[in-house]
Amino acid sequence: MATCPAGHDSAEDDFCDVCGVLIGAAPSLVSQPPPGEDRNTGISGTGISSTGISSTGGQAAGEPCPRCGTPRAGQFCEGCGYDFTATLNPPPPAPTVNAAPPPGTAPAAAGPPPPPAVARWTAVVTADRAYYESVQADGTPDASVIGFPAYCPQRKFQLSGAEVRIGRRSARSGIDPEIDLTGPPADPGVSRLHAVLLRGQDGGWAVLDPGSANGTLVNGREIPRDEAVPVRAGDRIHLGAWTVISILRED
Repeated sequence: MATCPAGHDSAEDDFCDVCGVLIGAAPSLVSQPPPGEDRNTGISGTGISSTGISSTGGQAAGEPCPRCGTPRAGQFCEGCGYDFTATLNPPPPAPTVNAAPPPGTAPAAAGPPPPPAVARWTAVVTADRAYYESVQADGTPDASVIGFPAYCPQRKFQLSGAEVRIGRRSARSGIDPEIDLTGPPADPGVSRLHAVLLRGQDGGWAVLDPGSANGTLVNGREIPRDEAVPVRAGDRIHLGAWTVISILRED
């Protein structure tokens, strides 16, 4: 057991573990205790007791320094000089790090999913030589005077709205169909209002013949009058003497 120049009993022989003064220092280097301070402890009555435990809730001997982690041996830390009685000077808080979510934890939702894509339907109109020859073979009246067009460019019509009319424009009758087959070339077997495409609640389409002169076929079969027949992507609608309408869908 060593005694520091201030008269404190110290368990350490280099620096006093009570006041922190060098054990071998001259008495003149030791500051006089302030009034009211106990010379035997070097600390006032509201500070550290002789057991090394603060009466105000300080750390006990052997506890790690809150600043550097060195085990306590006295009032001051031997590693960094921290004063264990300095209750008004707490160590700085440790920096926080954003922890990653544990494995298997689903990430937070980024928002509602995007709405489903709306299908786009298209009607492609052209001439069908095989259908024309079948009409000629059936012996339909006036079919022999109708020739197959030498050139018929492909035409595309976007399907939109609740209904799409198919026919030939007539200013006199006030008919202006969305799929206008007036031409050129003009198919004389197509009525002014030949058929109507009706949109269903599921977004699909159906075709209806309101009473055309020569009828309407879906995939080679004639449909009943005034009856809506569903059509799907890839279906073919034949009407007139040589006209075919292919139904396409793009998602």
